[in-house]
Amino acid sequence: MKPTSTSQSSQCPFHAPAEDASSARQAHPPGVWPPGPRSGLTGWGLLRRMSRDPLGTFADLRQRHGDIIHCRIWPEHQIVLADPQLVRELLVSQHEPLIRWERGIQVFSQLHGKSVLTAEGEAWRSKRHALQPGFSPKNVQSFVPVIAAAADSAFAQWQADGSRWPIESAFTSLGMDVIMRMMFSSEIDEDARAAEWAVHATAVAGNAEMYWPASWPDWMPWKRTKRRAIAVLNRLVDRQIDARLALARDAWPMDLLSRLLALHDEDPSAWPLKAVHDECMTAFLAGHETAAATLTWWAWCMAANPEAQTAARREVETILQGRAPAASDLPSLVYLGQTLQETLRLYPAAPVLLSRRSVRPITLGAWQFPARTMFTVPVQLMHHDPRWFPDPLAYRPERFAPGAPAIPRGAFMPFGTGPRVCLGQHLAMAEMTVIAAMFLQRFAVTAPAGMPAPRPEFNITLRPEVPLHLSLASTSAPASVDIRLAAAASSLSGRTPRSATR
Repeated sequence: MKPTSTSQSSQCPFHAPAEDASSARQAHPPGVWPPGPRSGLTGWGLLRRMSRDPLGTFADLRQRHGDIIHCRIWPEHQIVLADPQLVRELLVSQHEPLIRWERGIQVFSQLHGKSVLTAEGEAWRSKRHALQPGFSPKNVQSFVPVIAAAADSAFAQWQADGSRWPIESAFTSLGMDVIMRMMFSSEIDEDARAAEWAVHATAVAGNAEMYWPASWPDWMPWKRTKRRAIAVLNRLVDRQIDARLALARDAWPMDLLSRLLALHDEDPSAWPLKAVHDECMTAFLAGHETAAATLTWWAWCMAANPEAQTAARREVETILQGRAPAASDLPSLVYLGQTLQETLRLYPAAPVLLSRRSVRPITLGAWQFPARTMFTVPVQLMHHDPRWFPDPLAYRPERFAPGAPAIPRGAFMPFGTGPRVCLGQHLAMAEMTVIAAMFLQRFAVTAPAGMPAPRPEFNITLRPEVPLHLSLASTSAPASVDIRLAAAASSLSGRTPRSATR
């Protein structure tokens, strides 16, 4: 279908042709919809296309119809927003009348229960207020020694002999180890390794179910993989909670689980153990997945851009002088931070935000939308827009350098924006910076000869379609966790990290 060039608006709920610039500046009366694709009788064909290739579909729609697109997928009116100013207006100024898409929340709730991720209204505000202090930049600094200890332990086992190394799987295991230490003061064990498979299995199952108005019950024979994956994750979390409760309160380490159980002790009615379980599950899943996915893509970007890799390593060597990073070092690793930001621009872990629904009529720009309108924000589409990022598919960390041209507000939002911005964004950035710095101290990474660029695949988060393998070579003597680092980690946990099963 060719882009339309007509300038009239339509009140037909199934199709509205594109408009010219002069009419787009005028305020449109209620009942008039932005331009969008022809939907046919139900629009379910478009839905099938989205389910198979959401990122490609949104890119094609934006090219054909502009930055604000009306998709009629019966029984919904869905608006796809790719304009940074309107996105900020929606998520910041207009956030009060918005709820998250009910079907998406229903799917997430199968694993996350009633956590801060899935809660709405006053329940969400209460949970967010209680959890926010634990993820403040100051509290995040206390986890840097734990992150560095996990990275040092993992990198000592990685092979730097130039062979194809399963970098994605290795970073996923490292991310799992980090979150186990931060949440449970427990090093990775067999249950946690089984959880790596379970996280992937539940993500694939959840992404498939998102596009259907209802799901077959989980007890159906063909859903045994999903059932087993959820059971693995629930068992891991419950085992950690039970082991912690078996300890005297003064023996609890100062980790995320102890902070959640402290909320339970202070107000058991507001924070029953089920609520602690749900928040543990959300922190556990989100806490390792974003970092692992981003570090995987970062490693590819380093391999594909050796000059950027060399510059980042030079900065790390200059700042750290061979030692493990401390919290005070992170602000000085400026260029390394830029390489991570550029990776998040090209490969945001959440390339499409969970859709929102308006519970009352709202106005965005020149458009007036009725209650129950659905809004979708394709983050990656804005990150790849040449208007905001010239030569958008090129890897250029200098886009984020001090003094670089300003990026329009809303055009770069890898962690979302507004009141629902990712609770763990500071922790994720600290974790990725520490691990990336220690990686560059030990390894030079290259792509095997003839290897094509990995193709992104969207299953809740953005991962390579085929598990990524890269070649590692040793750079110099590894930076070990020294005595001061080990002492800091021990002080944070209140004891030597150990498995809760011992």
